[in-house]
Amino acid sequence: MNDTILIVDDDPEIVRAIAITLEREGYRCLRAYNGMEALDHALDPAVRLILIDVMMPRLDGLSALIRIREKRNLPIIVLSAKSEDTDKILGLSMGADDYITKPYNPQELVARVRSQLRRYTSLGDIHAEDRGSVIVNGRLTYDTDSHILRADGDAVKLTPTETKIVDLLMRNPGRIFPAEEIYRRVWNEDAFSCENTVMVHIRRIREKVELNPKEPDYIKVVWGIGYKMEQHG
Repeated sequence: MNDTILIVDDDPEIVRAIAITLEREGYRCLRAYNGMEALDHALDPAVRLILIDVMMPRLDGLSALIRIREKRNLPIIVLSAKSEDTDKILGLSMGADDYITKPYNPQELVARVRSQLRRYTSLGDIHAEDRGSVIVNGRLTYDTDSHILRADGDAVKLTPTETKIVDLLMRNPGRIFPAEEIYRRVWNEDAFSCENTVMVHIRRIREKVELNPKEPDYIKVVWGIGYKMEQHG
């Protein structure tokens, strides 16, 4: 295992502790101590995952996250001392794939890193050339081999987590998935208070594929049950 992980936090002791934990698991770690340094390191193609703090000098973590997302489509886990749901939702809505609050459990941290890397690796190169089976649903087409979603013929830029959700829904048009089932299938973890996490990711996907995200034609909520991909001719 030689995956490279970028750790970003303005507290050198926290960076050091996380690096020791991950290096013991066989990962290679890069270190950054503010948002601007994070941007520089994030462009390194060897970096496969980023752990980034929210409150940092020069450029805060969420602003850095947005700018990184413009260049890279790798998994990003936000680290923050803030545990309120509103802060978690804000981080996820800006493009984070997961969220861990401080103080963190080292075993949980390693487990979440592994989960994100597994999901990213299982997707393969989502920018690869189109090939294989294509699912057509109205304005949307989804290549199940290259994991590329297109809306009106244009490729939709999705995060690894969003791609997993799209994969699940596009392969099962009309089927209603409770939030708990989506979470278990996509995050590969037991679902606990997962409604907000799933909701934010669904909202982000809608903003990218729906003509009117407030009145979606494709990804619909079935109140009290879950979400489904509406089937179109």
